[in-house]
Amino acid sequence: MTAILLLSPSPAAAARTASEAVPLTELASDTYANSTGQYGTSAGPDTYQWDSTIVTAQQAGRFHDGGASGITFATSTDNGGTWTKGTLPAITTFGGGPYGRVSDPSVAFDAEHGAWLITSLALTDAGGVTGAAVLTSRSTDGGLTWSTPVTIATGGDPDKSWAVCDNGADSAFRGTCYAVFDDHAAGNAVKVARSSDGGLTWAVTGTSANGLGGQPVVRPDGAVVVPYLGDGGEIRSFRSSDGGASWGASVLVSRVQRHTVAGGLRAAPLPSAEVDAAGTVYVVWQDCRFQVTCAGNDIVLSTSATGATWGEVLRVTEDGGDHFIPGLGVDRASSGKGARLALAYYRYPDAACAPAACRLTVAYTSSANGGASWSPPLELHAGMPLDWLANSTQGRTVGDYISTSVVPGGAAFPAFAVAGAPAGGAFNVRTHTVTGGLPVSGGEPPTIAIEAAVASGEPPAGALATAR
Repeated sequence: MTAILLLSPSPAAAARTASEAVPLTELASDTYANSTGQYGTSAGPDTYQWDSTIVTAQQAGRFHDGGASGITFATSTDNGGTWTKGTLPAITTFGGGPYGRVSDPSVAFDAEHGAWLITSLALTDAGGVTGAAVLTSRSTDGGLTWSTPVTIATGGDPDKSWAVCDNGADSAFRGTCYAVFDDHAAGNAVKVARSSDGGLTWAVTGTSANGLGGQPVVRPDGAVVVPYLGDGGEIRSFRSSDGGASWGASVLVSRVQRHTVAGGLRAAPLPSAEVDAAGTVYVVWQDCRFQVTCAGNDIVLSTSATGATWGEVLRVTEDGGDHFIPGLGVDRASSGKGARLALAYYRYPDAACAPAACRLTVAYTSSANGGASWSPPLELHAGMPLDWLANSTQGRTVGDYISTSVVPGGAAFPAFAVAGAPAGGAFNVRTHTVTGGLPVSGGEPPTIAIEAAVASGEPPAGALATAR
């Protein structure tokens, strides 16, 4: 099997801008001071933008064996100019709630009911850490204050929840919200809950999919497409065209060509997905097929007009090193050859670094032509040693997600973890965005084509572990 590797006229690495030139704004820190957790850690952010509001949510106070002490939020009502920060109430015992821990926040907005939703995964730590419930916290005042959480689903061992709402002006299902999660106790069976009343009540439907990390998107016609990481080491997707009443069989997007990230860093190849104004679905993940002998991961992209079939896998990053944990944003008012895409991700300059020598950076690139070409990568933050990061049973972690939201016609706001040196027995890991956002631009179209074998990568690691 061969692929066409498209190379830019000049090396992207030569255009990399120093992180010192990028001003950052702090969105979240750990205020719990929980002695049983890893105090001073913030991880795994998600973001969503609507009108002039951007809401972010992230974990605070990570535990070594899974979950966190609580979920923090940051809300901007002026498209990233200023931010209000806080903590979601009544989830864990550290915040007046019933659960031992919480993880995996995701943000959605229901325009029909005027409700912001932050969905999270409640965990129990009695006799081992397992999923207890999928929850959603609601805000009806623009993301400034949040309710006691509503229970979406219980039973089994739920994992990796993610939510989206149908805001399509012409959709027959406008005002329906969907929360995707898997049941680890049932072989990672993927389930979908839906709500038609602004997240107050939910009904759960099963699917034929098995995997984790499903990220639902809603096309303008109301069809829901859910890319996810399948148990067989493939990016797959399934969809519904009847408002979530039923779900079709999954289809293959692509097999993941896997390169294990150095240093023991926790970095599963989970997908990040978005949709544009015409209903084209974009999905990115980390994949090593375009590097010789699969020596490092790039971020790669595939698109689908409907979610029924998927296009070829295209290389996004080409500056060497290892790229992973991508967060894709798409301007929802753009489409086709003018679709505006923004992508943030973590990177090692040296894909083969020894653990003590690995330095984690954060980078950004964008496209103004639907992913046909990308801007030179911009380094947002550099030089984080791994021992500055929270630990987990699957290695050091900055969380399983990074997130980017794009203001229609305007700037992109990525949210990501930044670590400083630990001090006083506490970590110093906080969630940041770029002050004022980043431009969504493009790069020179590729001009040189080289036919090369697609690297095969490492075999799948077997049954997927939970990722909490």
